[in-house]
Amino acid sequence: MMHWLSNALDDWQLMHSLELLATLLALAYVILALRQSLWCWPAALLSTMLFTHIMWDSALLSDALLQLYYAAMALYGWWRWQQMKQQHKGLNTVSEWPWRRHLQLITITALAGVLLGFVMANYTHADFAYLDAQTTVFSVMATWLVARKLVSNWLYWVVIDAVSIYVYAQKHLYFLTLLFMLYTIIALAGYFIWRANYQQQPQLAVSGR
Repeated sequence: MMHWLSNALDDWQLMHSLELLATLLALAYVILALRQSLWCWPAALLSTMLFTHIMWDSALLSDALLQLYYAAMALYGWWRWQQMKQQHKGLNTVSEWPWRRHLQLITITALAGVLLGFVMANYTHADFAYLDAQTTVFSVMATWLVARKLVSNWLYWVVIDAVSIYVYAQKHLYFLTLLFMLYTIIALAGYFIWRANYQQQPQLAVSGR
């Protein structure tokens, strides 16, 4: 009995140590992204490698799949931000879309979330299947917008992060819950900082293409 308790405690400490390290790296990613630093992407890659294990172990399967996507996007984001900086002669520029394009994107993404939620609810052991699926597909979309340096990506993250606070609190992932509280605040700040940047810069990338 004591041996089992000792192993359980060791497993708990290891999991929460990994969660803490992944949390710190994820927080570094967001802060560096807010500052438009290329180094946000290596921090994101390391964080996702740890979070993939954590999410799978917590039966948040949609989130586990999302982490694999994040890893790929970290590589794409590094390449894309370098390309954009070269195109604009070393300047950090951001872009924006008209609201109609956002409405189309939201509609398509929400429908994809319903489909993913149905699969997770009926064919896996996932918890919060539909809610987790929606945050997953919107995170996929919003991460792509970050890589494209679209100002409004931060508004999507405000909503995603707020919903994620509830999910992670229910799963007793306390470091993640705290992280997403900070994320929500940083996302709000990120929107206003990037919007100010967009308004001040020459209109070099208004379409986000």
